This record gives sequence, structure tokens and C-alpha cells, in this order.
Amino acid sequence: MRRGISVAAVAGVLALAATACGGDSGGSGGDGSKAAKDPGSVSGTVTWWDTSNEAEGPAYDKLVKDFSAKYPKIKVKRVPVSFDAAEQKFKTAAQSGKGAPDVMRTDVGWTAGFANLGYLQPLDGTAALEGADDFLPGPMSTAKYKGQTVGVPQVTDTLGLLYNKEIFKKAGIEKPPATWDEFIETAKTIKKKTGIAGTQLNPEGYFSLPFIYGEGGDMLDVKGKKITVNSPEAVKGVKTALEMVKSGVSLKPATTDGYVNMQTAFKDGKVAMVVNGPWSTAEDYTGKAFKDKDNLGIAPIPAGSTGKGAAPIGGHNYTVYRGTKNLDAALLFVKFMTSAKSQEYTATELGTLPTRTSAYTQEVTADPVKKAFQDALATSKARPAIPGVGDLFVAFDQHYVKILRGQATPKAGLDALAEEWKSKLIKDYEIAGR
Repeated sequence: MRRGISVAAVAGVLALAATACGGDSGGSGGDGSKAAKDPGSVSGTVTWWDTSNEAEGPAYDKLVKDFSAKYPKIKVKRVPVSFDAAEQKFKTAAQSGKGAPDVMRTDVGWTAGFANLGYLQPLDGTAALEGADDFLPGPMSTAKYKGQTVGVPQVTDTLGLLYNKEIFKKAGIEKPPATWDEFIETAKTIKKKTGIAGTQLNPEGYFSLPFIYGEGGDMLDVKGKKITVNSPEAVKGVKTALEMVKSGVSLKPATTDGYVNMQTAFKDGKVAMVVNGPWSTAEDYTGKAFKDKDNLGIAPIPAGSTGKGAAPIGGHNYTVYRGTKNLDAALLFVKFMTSAKSQEYTATELGTLPTRTSAYTQEVTADPVKKAFQDALATSKARPAIPGVGDLFVAFDQHYVKILRGQATPKAGLDALAEEWKSKLIKDYEIAGR
């Protein structure tokens, strides 16, 4: 993360602001009023950068076709863009003022950064946010920056507790643990009665957050501009994770490919429980432990000593480029793609989690995975909305794995992480308590 942006970027932001705030807000593209008052009269071309897996392309092509049938005067160009390259590609195009899409499928971790640079169209009061009260609070919070709504939630995800029902039954355990203390005791019982390890932790910083949140901690205090990742609460949460490794409740995390090792151990039946997201279940079902899909149990994240459990929110928002010349058409496209009907379709067709309450229809929740993660979303929590939040996790991963492998204490490891964030990434933040 950088404290500021280049002179060229500032000039680009000012130019975009002038374009977006003019009476026409993009020339022939309108000012957004037609989309709300007379959508049938809107015409134009919407270029949409789709960062989803291309295997999902046919489903989105169908939605585009349905949109075109409803709005025949609007043409949509779906442009598949590699997720790994999309963030920088959009920044480059937006800064130059050439080649940026009208609409983009934007990772929730990029949204604040794009908005901070002035590249996103504010959407409050526009057709794109029609029925905003229907969106789940957690996903909706990821689309806001400094009091403005700059995106519309498309899909969401969070972490949950996944467990092997057969192993639980063999160990005489009737229900999943509701707290981390119960988790540890459950794992010990499983090991004693079946010889199978209780869990394997993923040594990525993102996966430490349920432990930190469960003690009332967080990465940052954005309003106060303070780094809190090494607060007493955060240290206490990470101590819980370390205790799982030291006591043998968790297999020792690998220094590399931690996620792959955890996932392989779980789907092969070598561990009884893991913390993971809905995206992992399709792979779980390919493992020998879950040939019977009913064997996969899913529960909300266990609570810490606060009595509350929480996991971070992931997912994607649809964002509109502030320099678009097709604003009305772009707003209508975002409205259509985030409608309850469209979300229900992608949920059943692709297995995604909807961001609208009304999209959790009987057909959607008939899938136990979606129903379970809908429940888990009720206690989910957005990561700090700051530009470049994803950059923080590069250092986080490095320090968290050292802690779990006994190369640093939780306090020393998190103190070092806070210092690294302060010196290299968020220099205008102070470390809390100093």
C-alpha cells in the first residue's frame, strides 16, 4: 500500500472527477436518471470485465442474453479477464483514461483502493442499488468507502467449520463445537477414540481472523487510524491457534502450500475438522471421505471467550467506472446482474452464495452447503475497508506461519507484523497502545 499516489494518478483522478460530476456524467451515457425513470429508453454499449473462472462463463453469457432481451437497445460485451491480473490492469486503464471497462467484477479487497483513487462511480440513489435493504449487511459493508456506496454485492463467502460426521459418530460426539475451547476438547476426544487428528490449521493470516475476532480483536482501527493486530485481544486469539498445534490437536502446518495440505488431509479423512469456505466443498466431495456427500457437516465458526464467533467476509462487488460514457446502461446492467432472480440462478447453476436475502429461495437453501453458509454469514465481519488491504496479508502470512511453527511467540510475531505494516505499508497509522 502507498500513502499517496503519483502526480499522474492525481491528474487522472481530477480528470475523472470532472467527467463524472459534469451535468452529463459521461456524455451520451447520461447522468443516471434515465436508468431510474425511463429504463426502456436507455441505449448504449456496456463493456464488462468478468473476473470469474471462465468455466462459469456460459452461465454469465446466459444472463447477458437475458439482459439483452429485456433491454434490446443496450449491447453488453463480456470480456473475461484473469483474476490475478485484473486489479493492476484496471488501475492502469483507469489512470490512463483509456480502455477501462464500464462495469467490473471487483474483489471486495480491491473496492476501497479503486474508490480511494477516484475510479469508482458513487451508486447511492441510483437504479443499481434498487432494493438495497434486501442485501445482507455483511456483504453490503464491503461495497462502501468513506460513507459512499461504490459497489453492489454480487457474490459473497465466509469461513465456517467443516467436519466429518462419520468420525464424530465413531468418537461418540453428537454435535459440532460451539466454542474454541469445545473445539480443542472435541479434537482431543476424537484423537483418543479414533486415532485421527482433530484438525489441521491453514497458516495463512486470513485464516487467523476467526481466532482474533472471537476475542474481540481486529487487524486495524480504521476510524482511529491505528494498527491493532498485536492488541492483547489479537494475541489471545492467536495463542488459541498455537495451543492447537502445541497440544497436538492440529497437525503441524506446512511452511508452504498450507491450504493444499489442510484440504488434502480433510478430504482424505486424515483430520476431522477444518476451517474453510464454501468454495472448498466441491473439492471435498472428490475425496474418499466424502463420497457420501451427507458425511460433510458445516457449522458456524466457534466463538472465543467473548461468547461470539465471527469470520471474515470475501466475495465480489459489481463496480461502475467513474469515467464511463454509458452510465445509464451500466447502472441497469448492474441492477439486473445483482437482482434476486439473477443471484438465484447463479447460486443454483454455479454454487455461489447470494448477497440478497430474497435470493435464498427454497431451491437455493435445499443445498445444505448454501443453507449452512447462509447461517454462517449472520456472524461474518468485513475486513478493514482501506486501500490495498490485500497487501497486508502478504506479511501476515509470513508472520503467522512462524508463530504456528514455534519460531516466534504470538506477541513477538504480531508485534513484528505491526511494525512491518507501520514501516512499509500504512505509514500514516500508529500502533495502538504506543
